[in-house]
Amino acid sequence: MTALVGTGLTRSLEAIGPFDAKACMNCGVCTAACPLGVNVLPRRLFRFALLGLEDRLLEAREPIFSCLLCRACEASCPAGVHITENMRILRHWLLGEGG
Repeated sequence: MTALVGTGLTRSLEAIGPFDAKACMNCGVCTAACPLGVNVLPRRLFRFALLGLEDRLLEAREPIFSCLLCRACEASCPAGVHITENMRILRHWLLGEGG
């Protein structure tokens, strides 16, 4: 599978709501704080989105919808990323444009 990098996806996500994944430092603290463990990796999902890898996000549908939206990740995030809101935006995109 060949992946193409583009910015159109980021623009689509930002049109849905305030998608601040660019602030993610890719440190992994969110995953360490997650009660679901390694099945939901916000930093990976955000990277896919920022790189425009739509097919990777489509493949990650289950982890995106598995997120409990409990904000444990946000409470631990040193960059102050609004992870829960970003996950909601990804869900919205998957249910609409992303198919």
